Amino acid sequence: MNPLLIVNPASADEQIFELKQGANTVGRTRDNDVSLANKSLSRAHARIDVTASGVVLVDLGSKNGTWVDGVRVATHTLGRAHTITFGEVAASYERAPRVTRVKAPLMPTCIKRFDDDLSRVSLAELIGPKHARATGRKPREASADRDRDKLRILLKVSQLLSTPAPLAALLASVLDLAFELLDIDRAVLLMLDPETGELEPRTLKTRAVSGDKAGLFSMSIARYVMEHGDAALFNDAATDPRLAQAGSVNLQSIRTSMCSPLKARDRTLGVLYVDNLRDGGRFGEEDLEFLSAFACQAAIAVENALLADQLAAEAVSRAQLLRFFPPAVLPAILKAGGGLAAVEVEATVLFCDLCGYTEMSSRMKPTDVIELLNRYFPAVAEVVFRHEGTLEKYIGDALLAVWGAPLHHDDDAVRAVQAAIDMQRAVRTLNAEWRGEREVSIHIGVYSGVVAAGNIGSKDFLQYATIGDATNMGSRICGLAEPGQIVLGGSKVSLVRQAGVRLTALEPALVKGKDVPLEVHRVE
Repeated sequence: MNPLLIVNPASADEQIFELKQGANTVGRTRDNDVSLANKSLSRAHARIDVTASGVVLVDLGSKNGTWVDGVRVATHTLGRAHTITFGEVAASYERAPRVTRVKAPLMPTCIKRFDDDLSRVSLAELIGPKHARATGRKPREASADRDRDKLRILLKVSQLLSTPAPLAALLASVLDLAFELLDIDRAVLLMLDPETGELEPRTLKTRAVSGDKAGLFSMSIARYVMEHGDAALFNDAATDPRLAQAGSVNLQSIRTSMCSPLKARDRTLGVLYVDNLRDGGRFGEEDLEFLSAFACQAAIAVENALLADQLAAEAVSRAQLLRFFPPAVLPAILKAGGGLAAVEVEATVLFCDLCGYTEMSSRMKPTDVIELLNRYFPAVAEVVFRHEGTLEKYIGDALLAVWGAPLHHDDDAVRAVQAAIDMQRAVRTLNAEWRGEREVSIHIGVYSGVVAAGNIGSKDFLQYATIGDATNMGSRICGLAEPGQIVLGGSKVSLVRQAGVRLTALEPALVKGKDVPLEVHRVE
């Protein structure tokens, strides 16, 4: 049997596509093999290639991305089963023949097994007609298997909440399910802000509540449950002694309410609050237990969504950091949340510049100049990373790199000089590849001294930079170097010589910003 793609699994809109051998296109328009009329998809969103050697998912440059198990991908080799999200459309991929797709429920009760036909039972069938309300929960008519019915409902809820979705969509789904399961007028999900420790309303749903009451709820009840850490029932909220100071209860005429913490493992993410404005004493202890189990499932789904968002953000952050920092530095930077506070360090700065760039670019088409730079910069930037330096910035046709910030080595100056030597080799290799069609040369300045290094800029745009005399001097002595030369200055000349690098002393040079001539050496 061919692999299956199940779109909107375990929902009324579930669609099952059997993938054919070869290319299977996924997109918004009808000419796709898997046509999904959803505005979050691109016209040609993704492609699933099914071959004898395996199945490969390829994103076709879509605007809203393709995600596999919560991680955005460009190309991904699929295994036996995955959750895949195209834009905002969730799907399940199954490589093996489909027997049943029932998953073990994520809830505190241990359930060993349910009937195989459960995946074909809808939530509406489980909870019964809306007018059948023996309690605040919407159960089927009285049955000797009441406990089993509850577990079956929670299992179905677990399936619905296990579908990958953005956090905002998931929170809305949780409240939609709460309204299906309980006879309530309002439901609110409040998330705990990890920085302030305060509860913040994230999603609210009401059932035809008129006037100013529609957007209100009892924050006192939510705080009480958050503080005590257990689900609580308030059948006469207005006179409940636990809420003696809760003016909002009287103001909103809350007749009965329940609230449960959203606990995932040992972490409380927030609370789920529901109430009824019409019927005092509507809820019982059984309803509270049911809400608590439902909130437990919702909490795990929310935690998974938060983790997926975090992983996606880290992947983007890591990709951005890899443009400027060597891989060895990334764990420390990511652990610090991407922030690098300014510190004063001794560093070695390398300034590399194309010779005669202004004159050369004036004779070339702008697109040819860009093509040249796009070949030149990756060649020299790779050298920086290979020697564990930080690529600070591109300045026109120039490159500024630094060793010693944020990662320190005792031989940073030696690494910088070796990188400069390898950059000259890389340029010679480029010239050989161009075979006379064009030829470039570079001159490099290397200087060691004290700098302030760290993130600078605004809240919306931060850039890692080194500021100080050493940075300026790297640029100045680069100007002293002839085409193909490397000139070295600063406090680490003796260290570089001890490492076996051949140096030739040049005439002391008077550079801008210095009152006395600067001692410099040419790297041989």
